[in-house]
Amino acid sequence: MSARLRVAVIGLGVISRFYLAALHSSPGLRLAAVCDTDPRALEGHRVPGYHDHLRLLDEERPDAVVVTVPNDLHARVCADALERRIPVCVEKPLALDVAQGRRLAELAGNLGVPLFTAFHRRYNSAVGRLRAACAGARVEELTVRYLERIEEHAGGDSWYLDARRCGGGCVADNGPNAFDLVEMLLGPADVVSAHVDRDATGADRQADIELRAGAVRARILLDWSYPGERKDLEVRLTGGRTLYADMLAGHAGFKNSLWHEYEGVLAAYERCVRYGTPDGEGGLPALRFVEDVYRLEKTGAGQGAA
Repeated sequence: MSARLRVAVIGLGVISRFYLAALHSSPGLRLAAVCDTDPRALEGHRVPGYHDHLRLLDEERPDAVVVTVPNDLHARVCADALERRIPVCVEKPLALDVAQGRRLAELAGNLGVPLFTAFHRRYNSAVGRLRAACAGARVEELTVRYLERIEEHAGGDSWYLDARRCGGGCVADNGPNAFDLVEMLLGPADVVSAHVDRDATGADRQADIELRAGAVRARILLDWSYPGERKDLEVRLTGGRTLYADMLAGHAGFKNSLWHEYEGVLAAYERCVRYGTPDGEGGLPALRFVEDVYRLEKTGAGQGAA
C-alpha cells in the first residue's frame, strides 16, 4: 500500500475544511470524493460529489473515509463504511452514546477494519511540549480549560445547539476533547463529581468536573458562553512546580490552531490504516465520560465539584 490512499470526506460542515486542507498537504493521502446533503457544499471541489454516502461508498470504493457529519449520524455512516470494509476516521464523539459506540467498535473488530476517532487536541504543538515536559515527573494535579462561545464556533452547523443531534451541550461537545487530554497525560480516569449549569432551554452551558486518575486529581472546566476563547492545560508537579500549555498560543486568528492539529489527525489515521497502529481504546472512554457526568448531574450525587 505504497501509493497515496484515496480518501473520501463525508460531511462538509465547519470542521471539514481542516480535513480538506490537511488532505491537500498530505504526502500519503489524497482526496477522492466528497459527500453532503447540501448541493451548495459540493461546489468547488475537483473530485466527484455525492448527496448520498451509500452511493459514494459503492461507486468510488475509497481506501478510507473521514466522517464529519452531525453527531447523530455518526453511527449509521460509520457502520455503512465498516460493513464495506472501508477504514473510518470519525470526528469525535464516536457516536451519541456508549451503546452505539460499542456496537461500532465490535463491528470494526469483528471485520478487522480500522475505526479511528479524531481527538484533534492530541496533536496540538503546545500539548506535545507539555507532554514531553511531564515525562518522568510525578503529577499531582491537572486542570483542563475548554472555554468558548459555541455560537461562534458552530457557524452554520446549527445542529450543535440541538441536544438530540449533538448528544448534549458543552459536556457532550467539548468534554470528549478535554477528557482525552486528561487520559493522554494521566492514564485512565474516573469522574468523581460534576457541577453542570443549564440555560433556559435546558442546554448545559457550563460544567466543572472533578476526576481521579489513580492518586492524581484532575479538573475539567467547560464553558459554552465564554466571551472569547480559552483552551489550556495546567499541570502541578510534586514539589510545587507548575507547567502550562496554551493550545491557542502562536496561532493568531480564530480557529487557526486547528490547521496543524488536523494534519496530525490525518497522519495518525494514515498510520492506523497502513500499519494497523492502534487508536488506544478509540472513542469509547470519552463516551463513558459524557454519560458519567450527565448521570451524576441527574442523581445529584456529583454536585460537589469546587
